[in-house]
Amino acid sequence: MKSIKILAPATVANIVCGFDILGLALNHPQDEMEMRCIDKPIITIHHTDDFNLPLVPEQNVAGAALLALINEYPNKNIGFELIINKIIKPGSGLGSSAASSAGAVAGANYLLNNYFGKTDLIRFAMNGEKVASGVKHADNIAPCIYGGVTLVRSTSNLDIIPLTAPPMYVTVVHPQIEVKTSDARQILRKEVLLKDAIQQWGNIAGLVAGFLQNDYELISRSLEDVIIEPIRSILIPGFDEIKKQCKEVGVIGGGISGSGPSVFMFSKDETTANLAEQIMKAIYNKIGINYYTYVTTINKDGVKITDC
Repeated sequence: MKSIKILAPATVANIVCGFDILGLALNHPQDEMEMRCIDKPIITIHHTDDFNLPLVPEQNVAGAALLALINEYPNKNIGFELIINKIIKPGSGLGSSAASSAGAVAGANYLLNNYFGKTDLIRFAMNGEKVASGVKHADNIAPCIYGGVTLVRSTSNLDIIPLTAPPMYVTVVHPQIEVKTSDARQILRKEVLLKDAIQQWGNIAGLVAGFLQNDYELISRSLEDVIIEPIRSILIPGFDEIKKQCKEVGVIGGGISGSGPSVFMFSKDETTANLAEQIMKAIYNKIGINYYTYVTTINKDGVKITDC
């Protein structure tokens, strides 16, 4: 049977104030996969990277997502062979598990002549997120499938709203420290003050309105998190200084990507985005932590599939 190639984009979840409900896809980096459908009810997974991720389908995020898809496909005599080259490092805060999960189900659906809709694919891929973090969240999965910026209105009765957004550059620094999503969730407060919740709701609504109205100033004012970021930023050396210096050179705003440790900044132009990258490099060079940086843009298409 024919083989396909899959490119699954990195994603920025939360977008500062939208914990578990907002996310966007990036043009760089992207995971690479090859997949083919087989006429046996098995899933085989191979990794060409060095991350030593599980190969047992139930323990692998892509495998768990594929099992959920197969469970709802009428022909039970199908399976998949999947080769994954992870470019997005696990634990980076750039949606590594979402890229594997979403890329796998999108590829499988392509081979099955697009039997399922996008909402189904998100639902299947959320099983991979549960393997990774213990929670079926969709804020990385949704933009990976849809592309662009997405709002997860509900996960209990899955409701995904794609959002338009003005052109923006995204500068990302990934310090080479690990922050596990499950650990980053454990440190969060279980209760918040009503006044903080009200402020957060205003920021989320303002951010969505800013995207829809192409209003950079409103986006900038709304990129504020009074609930999650003050706690999680403690785990990321240099975070406060990066944010301060980047704002001084004119970035729109930014914050922690997902659960961290990656940090992202929005800019209206490439010059400012490159200045933000230089600030990030200088701060981590001074601290003595290795890092990767990316200057990229919003990926409007999501997972890309081509025939081999």
